[in-house]
Amino acid sequence: MVLAIFSISILIAFTLSTNTGFIKLSPMELIHTLFGMGTKKQSLILFDFRLPRIVISVLIGAGLAVSGCILQGISRNSLADPGILGINAGAGLTVMLFISFYPTTNAAPVFLLPILALIGAGLTAALIYVLAYKKHQGLLPLRMILTGVAVAAGISAATIVLTLRLSPDKYQVVATWMAGSIWGTNWKFVLALLPWILVLLPFAFYKSRVLNTLNLGDQIATGLGAPVEKERLVLLAVAVGLAGSCVAVSGGIGFVGLVAPHLARSLVGSRHQILLPTAALAGSLLVITADTIGRWILQPSEVPTGIVVAVVGAPYFLYLLARTKS
Repeated sequence: MVLAIFSISILIAFTLSTNTGFIKLSPMELIHTLFGMGTKKQSLILFDFRLPRIVISVLIGAGLAVSGCILQGISRNSLADPGILGINAGAGLTVMLFISFYPTTNAAPVFLLPILALIGAGLTAALIYVLAYKKHQGLLPLRMILTGVAVAAGISAATIVLTLRLSPDKYQVVATWMAGSIWGTNWKFVLALLPWILVLLPFAFYKSRVLNTLNLGDQIATGLGAPVEKERLVLLAVAVGLAGSCVAVSGGIGFVGLVAPHLARSLVGSRHQILLPTAALAGSLLVITADTIGRWILQPSEVPTGIVVAVVGAPYFLYLLARTKS
């Protein structure tokens, strides 16, 4: 029932998002255009501008939410999130470096961006893992969070320093991207992101039983015959791949990987076979709603999606932090 409610909510948000913008499309015009009976102008607005952005919002929401859910599972820490741990920042740094040194942002090879983001996210995750890992004790959850926050702060500082050498045009692109704007609004970006989501999401669902086992603790999981460190590294690689590929086309949208898994867990429990799909739908709904609000609230200008998500995510993070201390 929860999955059905989320799916219907995403369809409603999809309908509202297709009609959000400077030029309005009535419900009948929308239906006619979807079935190829609209005018050239209506088809251009819907198929070339709005639909790619909506599809990317859905994919990004699902990818970041599942990434956060995996990180929370392997670290056994409810505060884990690819943004908080610095994985998003690492992915963003490599993409920003590419944008900075490439002659023009318009000609940047779209399909290279997820690979670059994956490299940055992977190196960051490896650094966090090495620093947080303690011999004979494994990966300590609290140590992982604190290490991730410190690494994220360092990467953010390096990113700010690098922006000082940018031209005004490139600085505007990078600043918008860092704020978490879904800037890849054409079908090329959808095709660049889609393979990563289609491969990594089903694999994450397949590994849901392993996540259930890891949640029992390292000693019990080892006693049940699970290769704990190997499975943790595989799942960490999946989380990094999802976060890196999403950041490549969305910029620094934070808190999706924190809020969506918690919302899903409060509704369906902690069994990952149902938790992961529910978190994916919750993340998609959160991002598509935030993007729609961002495009609607200050028309014809728009508020970056990451800022809208942060308005919800930051207070929720503080609430979880206060509850954890208690």
